[in-house]
Amino acid sequence: MSFFITDALAQEGAAPPGMDFSFFIMIGIFFLIMYFMIIRPQSKRAKEHKQLIESLTKGDEVVTNGGMLGKIAEVGDSFIHIEISQGVAVKVQKSAVATIMPKGTIKGA
Repeated sequence: MSFFITDALAQEGAAPPGMDFSFFIMIGIFFLIMYFMIIRPQSKRAKEHKQLIESLTKGDEVVTNGGMLGKIAEVGDSFIHIEISQGVAVKVQKSAVATIMPKGTIKGA
């Protein structure tokens, strides 16, 4: 029967390329770029925000992440009361504070 059909023989596989030292250098450079461009600045911003949250005191004028401007009326463990108008206070998480504004900002707004 092998007269009509030729035998199919598998070719020998090519030898796998060895891990080159330049490959590890390229991965190392890629990691360094990622560290200095993404990881380090983000951890620095997180550290600064944590210090900002810890320094909140009654009477500070703050802006929340939602854009509300107000004066801190009460500081709790994880929440603060922000007075946004005379007699109107809102309870928000401390982490929602984006920045502390200079004194007198509310009067000018």
